[in-house]
Amino acid sequence: MELAWLIEKLDKPIKHVDGEVTLCHQTKVWKIHLIRGQVLYIAGGEHPTRRWSRALQQHSINWNWSTELPRLPDKHNWECQLLNRGISQSQLSLVRAKLIVRSTAQEGLFELSSQTHMESQWMPNEYEIWDSCRSIALSSWEMQAILGRATRMRQEWQEAGLDHLSPTLAPALTQQDLPAELLPVPQQYLNGELTLWDIALRLEQSVVGVTCSLIPWLEKGVLQFKAVEDCAPLTAEQPIGVTSPGATSPGATSPGATSPGVTLPPAASKPPPVQQQPLIACIDDSPVLAHTLKKILVSSGYQMLSIPEPMRGFAQLIEHKPDLILLDLLLPNADGYSICKFLRDTPVFKKTPIIILTGQSSSIDRVRAMLAGATEFLSKPPHADELLQMIQKYIDPKAMP
Repeated sequence: MELAWLIEKLDKPIKHVDGEVTLCHQTKVWKIHLIRGQVLYIAGGEHPTRRWSRALQQHSINWNWSTELPRLPDKHNWECQLLNRGISQSQLSLVRAKLIVRSTAQEGLFELSSQTHMESQWMPNEYEIWDSCRSIALSSWEMQAILGRATRMRQEWQEAGLDHLSPTLAPALTQQDLPAELLPVPQQYLNGELTLWDIALRLEQSVVGVTCSLIPWLEKGVLQFKAVEDCAPLTAEQPIGVTSPGATSPGATSPGATSPGVTLPPAASKPPPVQQQPLIACIDDSPVLAHTLKKILVSSGYQMLSIPEPMRGFAQLIEHKPDLILLDLLLPNADGYSICKFLRDTPVFKKTPIIILTGQSSSIDRVRAMLAGATEFLSKPPHADELLQMIQKYIDPKAMP
C-alpha cells in the first residue's frame, strides 16, 4: 500500500471528527481510531496484542494491564480504552502513553505498507475518554514523521531482499545441537514462539538487521520461519514474546518484563525538579548555543531543558511542561515553522510563549513565524540583556511560587 495515500485519506474528509477507518484485505482487518481527526491508535493486523505488549516493554512501562481487561465496557476498542484507563489511573504518564501510540503506529504502518488493494470504510464513533487522553493523539505533522520512518524501514526491508517474509514470523531451529557461539541470535530466542519483531526488541537491534543475520541459517536448513498465533488480549496469561532481554528460558519472565499478570518494580523515571524556578526549553541542535543559553538563563534564576532533536524531545516537553520555549528554525529532520505550528496545535502548549531564536531574521521569516504561532522573534546569537528582557515579559523567576 502507498502509505501516503492512507495519510491523505485520514487528513481530508474527517478533520475534527471522532471515528474509525476500517481497512480490510482478505482476512486481515485494521482499524485506525481517530480523535478530532488525529490518530489515537492503529489497531488490528496480524498480532495486535504482541504489538501492544512490545510497546509497553520498549518504554519500560510497569503496569499490570490485564487486570483492567475484564472491566472494559467494550472489548472492540480495548487498546484505546486501556490508554484512557492507564492515564486516568496514573498508570501511564502522558509521555509514555504518547510513546505507545507512536511505537505501535510505526510498526502498524510498516505492516500495512505490505498490503495491496485494501478496502476502506469510515464510521463515526464517540469515544468516552478523558481530554488528557485526547491530547496524546498524533497530529498530521507527527504522522508524517512516523510515515517517513515506516517507509524507510520498508525500503530497507525490500532492499535486503526480505519482501517474501514478514516480521510476524517466528524463527525455529531444526537442529538443536549447534554450538551457541555460532548462532547470530541467542538460542533461547529461536524456539518458534518469538517473532522477528520480538527478537529485535530483546536484542535492541533493527528488525531488518536481525532478519538478515538469520537468512544464511534459513538457506542452510538450520532453521525455519513459522507462523504463530497472537496472544489472547482478554486473558491474564502472559503474552508470548514479552519477556525482557536476558531471559534464560523461553517462558521465563525476568524482573524487567512487562507482561500482564505479573507485578513489576516501578519503571525508572526522571524525578521532577525540586526547585520552583521557571523552566525554559531550548529546541536547537547547536551545543555551543545551548551552553551559552544555559549560562545566561541559570545565572538569572531559570532552569533550562536542552532539546537538540525535536521529534525525540517531544516526550520531554510534555513531561516537563516548560514555562517558555526557545525554538530554532533550522533543525535536523524538521522545519521550525512546522514545529511551532505543531506545538500550538497541541493543547498542552496552546498558551506557552514560543520565542523563535534564529539566524534567519528577514521580514518574511518573521511573518511566517507569527503565522505559525510564535510569540516573539529574536535574532541569534542573542544578547543576554535582550533575551532576558523578552523572557521576563512572560515569566518572572521572582514571581514563581
